Amino acid sequence: MNFQFFKKAFEIKKWPARHQWGQFFKILSKKEKVYFFLLFVVFISSFIYLLRNFYLENTTITPAQGGIHIEGVIGQPRFINPIYANSDTDRDLVQLIFSGLMKYDDNMNIVPDMVQNYEIEEEGKTYKFYLKENLLWQDKTPITSDDIIFTIKTIQNPDYKSTLRANWVGVEVEKISELGVKFKLKKPYGAFLENCTLKIIPKHILESIPPENFPFESYNLKPIGSGPYKIKEIIQEKPERLKSLTLSVNSLYYDKRPYIPEIKFLFFDNKEELIEAAKNGKVKGLGIDYNNEINQKWQTYDILMPRYFAVFFNPDKSPALKDKNVRIALNLATDKKKIIKNVLKIDEDSPEFEKVIVDSPILPQVYGYEAPLEIYQYDTEKAKEILEKAGFKDENGDGLREKILEKKAAFQFKSDLRLGSRGTEVEELQKCLAKFSDVYPEGEITSYFGKKTEEAVIKFQEKYASEILAPSGLTKGTGEVSKNTRAKLNEVCFEKPDESIPLKISLVTVNQAQLVEVAEELKNQWKSIGVELEIEKINVSSLEQDFIKPREYQSLLFGEVLGAILDLLPFWHSSQKIDPGLNLAVYQNKEADKLLEEIRVSSDSRLKAEKLNQFQNILIKEAPAVFLYCPDYIYLASKEIKGIETKKITDPSKRFSCIENWYIKTKRVWK
Repeated sequence: MNFQFFKKAFEIKKWPARHQWGQFFKILSKKEKVYFFLLFVVFISSFIYLLRNFYLENTTITPAQGGIHIEGVIGQPRFINPIYANSDTDRDLVQLIFSGLMKYDDNMNIVPDMVQNYEIEEEGKTYKFYLKENLLWQDKTPITSDDIIFTIKTIQNPDYKSTLRANWVGVEVEKISELGVKFKLKKPYGAFLENCTLKIIPKHILESIPPENFPFESYNLKPIGSGPYKIKEIIQEKPERLKSLTLSVNSLYYDKRPYIPEIKFLFFDNKEELIEAAKNGKVKGLGIDYNNEINQKWQTYDILMPRYFAVFFNPDKSPALKDKNVRIALNLATDKKKIIKNVLKIDEDSPEFEKVIVDSPILPQVYGYEAPLEIYQYDTEKAKEILEKAGFKDENGDGLREKILEKKAAFQFKSDLRLGSRGTEVEELQKCLAKFSDVYPEGEITSYFGKKTEEAVIKFQEKYASEILAPSGLTKGTGEVSKNTRAKLNEVCFEKPDESIPLKISLVTVNQAQLVEVAEELKNQWKSIGVELEIEKINVSSLEQDFIKPREYQSLLFGEVLGAILDLLPFWHSSQKIDPGLNLAVYQNKEADKLLEEIRVSSDSRLKAEKLNQFQNILIKEAPAVFLYCPDYIYLASKEIKGIETKKITDPSKRFSCIENWYIKTKRVWK
């Protein structure tokens, strides 16, 4: 290599001219040119590498605006209106389009939403809320306290038939100022803040609509709200059926603007259609029980939800279930682990397995309270023993237990009767004798013991001579009703057929695959102790209207959803046995009622926990239900959707509680 060139080059005091650089490659040999280019490539690569590292070390990835999310749901929207939204589809859309005074964060804590601040006074009987300034509806109309008052009074008015009415009965609402509102309660209620997560509706749009037209108003499908999203486009497939509904970001939203500018909802008739769409990549998110075929392609979020499934017993409709021993035996004969393994498909070695099992409605895995110390461990032999002692036996060997009850006759002869006697016993005597045409053909009922009655008694005595006369050494009737005659009359006159109570119970549940599987599993398990279970599968609308509201069931396999703040009074207090109460087991216990009332008004967390523990112990001992499991809510999202950090929700729609943190696109910014 010609190193002399480089030596001379560095001895030059003047920097080479442009035309001189052009001669550079001419003086290099072929080998020197190769080395030069290799060194040049290494230099450039090193420079780019160092520059890239410098950029990566001094910048961070952050969410960026952009992309579209496609959510798949089962069912059609009907009421995108907070006071009527009952279906999951309606609630999903209400969650995104509307706002409330309060809201849930991603850990199910209740935090301010539209309010700047709030005050609790009079030991929890008065709540004052003050709205943030410059809040606007999506049509640019200012939001004021009048909208809050209008929403509450609409719900409270029975003419509007809102399902939320029970939450607001007895609550007085007053205007403090244009941005201030006050609620007055008759009694302190620790969970009232949760009521205030209610979404608010606009007074200026809806106040002129009469109650009878309210459910049919076009607003219910094209609402104006104040939430992070607004309706952009609705595509109708056929009359009264929507194919899709697209939401876009509400530019007037007062809080953090969502990163995802559009959310498109696709509507499906059933689970199978939705899963097929998910497999084909037509949706990017779905909240549903899923199968392994699509599991690998999705990010799975197991979200805690305060709900539990149980079999609720209605002793008013079943003689067998009136007996506490039967209810206890059914608890002992229920293998919850087998149900979770076979139906919920959760592996027994999974850390989630034990957490799913529930033994009371306290749900320690959700609320952190103590689990009950005494629970019903699976034990069929003990269950059989309890049933035997309670008189439920399988006498005929058909595998079904029944209890024989000896009925007492409504009337019994107790007095000696003879010629000249009068009164009720004589009347009953004549009625009895009249049943035998060969004994008392006249059949006269006079309440007087005359000659005809005497003759009838003689014939009766001689008819049953071996039992009436022979024991006294007589061969002819006396015509007087004494001990032996009285005994036979009591036997033949007043039949006492034994009553049989079979251990045959009907169970009503939703005609939904998972619950039907659970019902079938229970049927097999309870059969092992001599109980026959008849399963009735009912569609959701009929179940609520025809069975739950009138409490027309012997047992009910169903789920109950609790709130962020645990309040069991609506579910277990005796005052809630009839609709609209949610006491599905028609349970009543004075001590339990008192505890529930004290828990509801208590602000002392330690005392509340203590009373909850006392309540659950009472409940478990009386066995008004078989508590089964508390499953997580499973949400599947495409791996391109990021920022989903939700840990707990109160219902499926609350998966969107922190939608403003979801994102698809990213960008780098300097630290």
